[in-house]
Amino acid sequence: MQLQDKLATLIPEWRERVKKLTKDHGKAKVGEITIDQIYGGMRDIEGLVTDISYVDPMAGIRFRGFAIPEVLAKLPKIEGANVPAVGGLYYLLLTGQVPTREEALGVEAEWRARARVPQHVFNVLNAMPTDTHPMTLLSTAVLALQPESQFAKRYSAGMKKDEYWIPMLEDSLSLIAKLPEIAAYIYCIKFQKCEVYVPDPNLDWGGNFARMMGVASKEYQDLSRLYFILHSDHESGNVSAHAVHLVGSALSDIYYAFSAGLNGLAGPLHGLANQECLSWLLSVYNKFGGVPSKEQLVQYTNETLAAGKVIPGYGHAVLRTPDPRFIAQYDFGNKYFPQDDLFRLASLVYEVMPDILKATGKIKNPWPNVDAISGTLQYHYGVREFDFYTVLFGVGRALGVTANAVWARALGQPIERPKSLTTAMLEEIAAQV
Repeated sequence: MQLQDKLATLIPEWRERVKKLTKDHGKAKVGEITIDQIYGGMRDIEGLVTDISYVDPMAGIRFRGFAIPEVLAKLPKIEGANVPAVGGLYYLLLTGQVPTREEALGVEAEWRARARVPQHVFNVLNAMPTDTHPMTLLSTAVLALQPESQFAKRYSAGMKKDEYWIPMLEDSLSLIAKLPEIAAYIYCIKFQKCEVYVPDPNLDWGGNFARMMGVASKEYQDLSRLYFILHSDHESGNVSAHAVHLVGSALSDIYYAFSAGLNGLAGPLHGLANQECLSWLLSVYNKFGGVPSKEQLVQYTNETLAAGKVIPGYGHAVLRTPDPRFIAQYDFGNKYFPQDDLFRLASLVYEVMPDILKATGKIKNPWPNVDAISGTLQYHYGVREFDFYTVLFGVGRALGVTANAVWARALGQPIERPKSLTTAMLEEIAAQV
């Protein structure tokens, strides 16, 4: 396998790099942990490592060092597409190198060869109650794939530790390959909105998803590619990424680990933001019977803030500029459907909101994040079932967390086991300060 061969040349060097770092500087302090951080969800504690992505306060998310505009410009596209093939992004996330068109298509070919979903997975989904949440269906489907795990089989049979990453890569490629059809099938049986299509061998991974969703639009194929690229990874500390790493650190295979990550993503504080942003836009639209004037929107927003409510989609814990993921999606909408009413409203909010939030003096980052626009684009193409949006997020997130999981195996990262303290211990520490 081309991708496996490439990684096999990179991993030995990285193993030595990590070994030297921990041997020579393992006792070096990385910041100072406070009681507030311990009780506050460990926020901002620098205790994880990933080379897959990093949130730059001024440039936004960087995938292997490349900012979003660079990624979209450098990654190769398939013929007739305006957005790069997702296989090229996966190659970049795994290897740290921008792929050639041949290398990107090589990943797409790997996914295509592994795309068949076993019938028992569909049987499991069909047996679930009709009111089951789409994320429960997705997590269950991933667990139903677990009997196919090459890692679990090879571990049981006995294999060297330095080979763990090889079946982890195999499982990751196989899992990702099947997600578009599984997600589209969930959409079809849950909402009864489209026929269930089988994958088209002539389409790429992102384009196939759009086709199986029943959205007959080349634009939606490009939007799917864009959405999955933008939502692929966001450092290692968010709930879904951390859950995958934590469960995987016990040497659970990627099916167990990714299912856990999806369960975390389903939590309202993690994966619900895009739904909340779209709901707010629709509430404004309905209140005014259409797109309000600039003056009306300013007044309504000020009244909302004065009532102690927040404007969803604006602000970010790290970024101090507009989220490049927002800009990429905004540019997409502005190119293909600038006159769409909901997009016009989102654009108007983008025009007025930063100045309004700045004026409050309470917000460090008044700029829009990725969630402020993503639901609007899906809504335009007829994907309007809010409960499904987190499934879209989950499919994209598989790219980043599996790349991290492969490297965790390659570098022999140990089981994650933080030390706990009692409240009395903390009180004693505080008394000595």
